[in-house]
Amino acid sequence: MVFRLIFVLFFVSVGAFSQEKYIKHKISKGENLTVIAKKYGVKAKDIAEANPNAPKVLKLNSILLIPNINQASEMKPTETVSNSTPGTHEIQPKETLWGISKKYNVSVDDLKKANPSLETEGLKIGQQINIPSKSIAVSEKPIDDLNIVTDVEVVVEVQPKETKYAIAKKYGLTVAELEKQNPFIKGKLPVGYVLKIRTSKEKAAAAQALMQPVNPTLKDSISVQNQNMQIAENSEIKKDSSTIIRVSNHSDLINQLVVNAIENIGVRYRSGGTTKAGFDCSGLMISTFSNFDIKLPRSSIEQSRIGVKVNSDEAQKGDLIFFRTNGRRQINHVGMVIEVADGEIKFVHSSTHGGVIISSTKEPYYERTFSQVNRVLEKF
Repeated sequence: MVFRLIFVLFFVSVGAFSQEKYIKHKISKGENLTVIAKKYGVKAKDIAEANPNAPKVLKLNSILLIPNINQASEMKPTETVSNSTPGTHEIQPKETLWGISKKYNVSVDDLKKANPSLETEGLKIGQQINIPSKSIAVSEKPIDDLNIVTDVEVVVEVQPKETKYAIAKKYGLTVAELEKQNPFIKGKLPVGYVLKIRTSKEKAAAAQALMQPVNPTLKDSISVQNQNMQIAENSEIKKDSSTIIRVSNHSDLINQLVVNAIENIGVRYRSGGTTKAGFDCSGLMISTFSNFDIKLPRSSIEQSRIGVKVNSDEAQKGDLIFFRTNGRRQINHVGMVIEVADGEIKFVHSSTHGGVIISSTKEPYYERTFSQVNRVLEKF
């Protein structure tokens, strides 16, 4: 009894001394550190550190000091990595790999390579992860705070023939970021539509300095190849044609092409269709590539004549894959490769019976009707 009284008096006195930093909690029946931590949104180890003299088995009606997270947030308006050693980062609540990659100016892929366990286990609060040695923390402030301080909002009117990809690249964004800022353009990009784009002052100034509505670097890099593809539409070209589009941002472009195509899963099949109202197989490819300023011929047979034909075991994400279905002697179906593993090619396409879906060359029908794989994009 005396011990309990001393115990209570001790924490009462400490609570009076640190009332702004801690919250006093009276132990109820069935409570333990984990239960109490969840109640106050803190870690159990933080409560233990704040109560070094508390017994391992909590006593009913005794008092614990709970770290006041509101007080902590007032005193520390920005996140810190004080608990992290050089080359590491301690995971904070609500942090994501994308946010961490931006903070340290590295890619998500590099973070996963440096921390293989992230692929299977994901992020855990309090976990220490390795940061690639060449990375430098951009800022200790959350990304949203940075936007408020340094970003500007630019109003842009969509011009004829402009694409989401061209506008996004012009202002240093991805297509997904542009759509997130302007949700109404996820379906299509109407001419004359007014976009509100939030970006850095530097990127906004650079974009305003460009008089051309399309990113000139990307446009110049594919202009000659587009002329070659126009020839492919109007004349006979061998299937082994070397017509190919060479781009500098190859990996990024391929990934965005795949994401853009997959976003159409569930859209119905429509003969001659090239919009979300309905796609045929070549129409889906035309729509996907045109979102990134790349023009493809109209039909699957014409599309099979561009690029470079590669062996099926050399297929890569972003390649076009062709089939001869319904017993026809010539190519009449096309899709885009999205994954290759163990001799299996998965591809996204618009099927007459299922609309836009993902299929595999391991399926008997497509294994039997497979014709060829063409690579239309190459890194220079």
